[in-house]
Amino acid sequence: MDRSTQSITILMADDDEDDRLMTKEAFEEARLANELRFVEDGEELMDYLHRQGKYTDPAVSPRPGLILLDLNMPKKDGREALREIKSDPDLKRIPIVVLTTSKADEDIYRSYDLGVNSFITKPVSFDGMVYIITSLAQYWFQIVRLPENS
Repeated sequence: MDRSTQSITILMADDDEDDRLMTKEAFEEARLANELRFVEDGEELMDYLHRQGKYTDPAVSPRPGLILLDLNMPKKDGREALREIKSDPDLKRIPIVVLTTSKADEDIYRSYDLGVNSFITKPVSFDGMVYIITSLAQYWFQIVRLPENS
């Protein structure tokens, strides 16, 4: 399939409603046609990826080609979810970009140690988010080659 026309589902795990809304609007502003899905915590993320609970229907939970992951979430934080995803042979190839408010070196090192593909500190402005989403889209959907969804 031509990379320029390939549609990849993006799954964002973030408990902050304002951050989810800003990301959705940044996708619209950047004119990205990718389907963007949301979950609100690490437990919901794992249910989505394993198609459990309300995510048993593949139409409701298409396999993501990219995960945007917040670190600080309730129930199961992003670090725990990252560890689980990267240790699961069926999920470990899904690229994960940490998108978090944290700037702590410890979070950066730990995320990379756990297998994250990129670590980005969330911008405070909408224009900053549009820039990040546009840059992410260019990198992940035009430059790199992603594994086919299984």
